Amino acid sequence: MAGTNSLENEILHDDGPAIILIGAQLGENIGKAVRAMYNFGLTDLRLVMPRDGWPNPDAIPAAAGADIVLEKARVFETTAEAIADLNYVYATTARRRDMIKTVVTPRKCAALMRGYVGEGQKVGLLFGPEKAGLKNDDVALCDAIVSVPLNPAFASINLAQAVILMSYEWFQTGTDQPEQYTPQLETTPASSDDLQKLFDHMEVELTEAGYFRHDQRRATMKRNLRNIFKRSELTREEVSTLRGVVKALATGGGPGWIAEKAELAKKGEE
Repeated sequence: MAGTNSLENEILHDDGPAIILIGAQLGENIGKAVRAMYNFGLTDLRLVMPRDGWPNPDAIPAAAGADIVLEKARVFETTAEAIADLNYVYATTARRRDMIKTVVTPRKCAALMRGYVGEGQKVGLLFGPEKAGLKNDDVALCDAIVSVPLNPAFASINLAQAVILMSYEWFQTGTDQPEQYTPQLETTPASSDDLQKLFDHMEVELTEAGYFRHDQRRATMKRNLRNIFKRSELTREEVSTLRGVVKALATGGGPGWIAEKAELAKKGEE
């Protein structure tokens, strides 16, 4: 979904979780993870021994303009050094580990991290190499494991997918956007006069077409039609469009269509 708009206010979560990539193999994959981070305002990227070194030119196009994250990225020799200033660290992994660690979902993890950040603590998320994932020694340094509920028969997701999923859950814990809403566009609500003209237009054409065949039901049918459009909260533009539709239907598609019908009737094909 393309939605970049440089005129909108930027949302950055400088106190949000650090994204720590251990042994990332491809610059392109790092760039995709960077893009995922910046989608949700995260800017603290930490790289531990990236296979192809850093900076990596392959990351730039994949980051799609998330330059602030690329510029702030830091490189570390070990996982321990990368997380040294963090109070709570979560390991993202789909594999079972031979160690006793609390396992949480991404949503629960995001809520926990938001709480810790609110207390002034620093948090981070650990992601392993694309091919093999985190090593047990890395997981052992973490406070808990984050496991995504997935299809048990196919539980593998790529690095960027994992980063965007965790970044999204973090972002959701701090947003007040409602789960459902109608965007407010520059429109003018239809006035009562606009609607009355639409009703009159429809009723004239429907009468002409023989729609109101039963006199005893005519009043009820008219009320039903009016109620349908009243409930729709139409704009002036929508009323204008509907009147155009009524006109087109009443004329059978316009002069060209009428001429075609006449020609067919003359040839006895209708």
